[in-house]
Amino acid sequence: MNADSDLRCKIAKEAATLLYFGAEKEYKQAKLKAANTLGAHFLPTNLEVAVELDKIAEAHEGSARKERLVKMRKEALQIMRFLKEYSPILIGSVWRGTIRRGSDIDITVYHDVPDEILNFIKNRGVKISRTEWTTVNKKGKTEESFHVYVETASKQTAEIVVRSPDEADCKRKCEVFGDELKGLNVQELKRVLEENPAQKFIPA
Repeated sequence: MNADSDLRCKIAKEAATLLYFGAEKEYKQAKLKAANTLGAHFLPTNLEVAVELDKIAEAHEGSARKERLVKMRKEALQIMRFLKEYSPILIGSVWRGTIRRGSDIDITVYHDVPDEILNFIKNRGVKISRTEWTTVNKKGKTEESFHVYVETASKQTAEIVVRSPDEADCKRKCEVFGDELKGLNVQELKRVLEENPAQKFIPA
């Protein structure tokens, strides 16, 4: 490993440490702060930081992390089953298998009437913590989504994101890992839990 590669690795580890312990919330800020601390003028990729972050979580949380992942995937499946008619997809760290302390369950559904989803969830007796609209601009295109935060039986937070049906067939790139944001549908998640419940879905 040459000097630049070694420094790049150190920056990735420092950025991951900042993220894990909550000193920074966003990858970009964590990388900039880490590079500044180490006197570097270049940044590692988000993927490099994510790999280090996964290692740190594994070192600090041990076997309990895997048990919690399986439990969160089972709870995700319960939520997705009652949302089945809306074709839910599990994404985020619970899909990836890279959870850490503070991770929540992320589920996406596609529907043009968010209130219908909200009322459907309410009628199931699920505890709703809060809701919000978010707007982001990507490549000059504005994307709106409605977020419903619910509490699971084990007090985990699950975030159900309602997106426009127009986005259902659009390929989305993961900003952290750089690959396609595929996720798992109900049948795929069920199969993972049966065959390899702690399986990871990260680029090789």
